[in-house]
Amino acid sequence: MKYRFNEDKILKEISDYVASTYSSHYVNEKAGTKDEEIQTIDVWKQMGQEKAACHSNIIKYAMRYGKKEGYNKKDLMKIIHYTILLWHFTQDEK
Repeated sequence: MKYRFNEDKILKEISDYVASTYSSHYVNEKAGTKDEEIQTIDVWKQMGQEKAACHSNIIKYAMRYGKKEGYNKKDLMKIIHYTILLWHFTQDEK
């Protein structure tokens, strides 16, 4: 299929970005290792705040897009990633 607006390339880039977030989490300075087991989203989920946190972050990055650092792709990637997470956390409620 030929995509008219390069959606296939954009979706690939989004997929690559989301995958990169799993390998770029915090480094434990003392141990020199990455703490990948617990992410902020895990804490939000334990607190029952995952939906509100995702929604808030979507708004945050949407409001700063075009202002802080201009029209940068990274803010859009974060909006999309938080939207995917919000989708995940809300679709199993049906």
